[in-house]
Amino acid sequence: MACLLEARKAGAQIWYVAPTFRMVDLHWRTLRRNLPPGYPARLKQAERRLVCDNGAEIVFRSADNPDHLRGVGLDFLVVDEAAFIANGATAWGEAMRPTLADRRGRALIISTPRGHDWFHSMYSRGQDPGEPDSTAFWFPTASNPTIAPGEVEAAARELPQRIFEQEFEARFLDDGGSVFRGVRRAAVLAPAEPYPGRFVVGVDWGKRDDFTVFCVLDTECGAVVALERFNQIDYAVQTQRLGTLCERWRPKLVQAEQNSIGEPLLEQLLRDGLPVRGFKTTAGSKTRIIDNLALALDQQALTLPADPVLVCELEAYTMEPTRSGHYRYSAPPGLHDDCVMALALAWDARDQATDDLLAAFL
Repeated sequence: MACLLEARKAGAQIWYVAPTFRMVDLHWRTLRRNLPPGYPARLKQAERRLVCDNGAEIVFRSADNPDHLRGVGLDFLVVDEAAFIANGATAWGEAMRPTLADRRGRALIISTPRGHDWFHSMYSRGQDPGEPDSTAFWFPTASNPTIAPGEVEAAARELPQRIFEQEFEARFLDDGGSVFRGVRRAAVLAPAEPYPGRFVVGVDWGKRDDFTVFCVLDTECGAVVALERFNQIDYAVQTQRLGTLCERWRPKLVQAEQNSIGEPLLEQLLRDGLPVRGFKTTAGSKTRIIDNLALALDQQALTLPADPVLVCELEAYTMEPTRSGHYRYSAPPGLHDDCVMALALAWDARDQATDDLLAAFL
């Protein structure tokens, strides 16, 4: 809409820039669908260009290669999801900002926040009274009249707090890349001996560089009661150790990583009579179990052992936006996430075991 309003000026040169070609194509198609009937302009599909009868032009471009944004003079520039442009500060300073100089053009820079990055710096500049040429605006999702209030309320209940604050309240979080909160508040348990209860086990396999981790969770009270971590041990010994652990705690379900070497190990565990279920890790399935684990910590539904390795892994675990607009979860370079994954698998197994119980009851 802002581009169309600007295009009423004869000869205006307007660009809409987004982080990826996919986003550019999405918004180009949105413009095409919403053009008023009889709008005085020609659509050039191959160039993603709208040429108006008054000489104004709206061009849709990707910031995938900032060098392709150089060398033009613009009256108006929209930079969408600015925080997710790779090397955004460089792309803005060396490529996009110079396009506004010749024609004294204006820019509208919009985005979901992503911590204290270059977009945060631009937003802060707009709040500075000493910068009269810049203005900052902030709108939470709830201010959008096209979104039902119930959707926002449901998101507040269902999403981890950090995601809701960033994605729905448009807040710049100090720990923009941090995934888990309240870790030390939850890490209060001493090691426990076996006791009657309903248990599940999460298993993340490793051998040489990575670690194998077994995480035992009491599903009735949400407490991690045992955690075993080791590496450089043959897989045959690892399955034996898991068997011994299961003899002690008698879990209702063991959820183990299925990718790669996990497949033959699962077959061996099934032959051993363990109640094992495989978990195939994909970008989508990993996001689901990590988000559910973060939500459990936010809601204080989970209690952890005061294990320094577990606490360190949880506090260091990060999320990084991808160029497609999603998030990638991982440990920082040089660190491990084996405890995090075993814990996430155990928490997910808790839900699986509950579903199985309800199905048996019904």
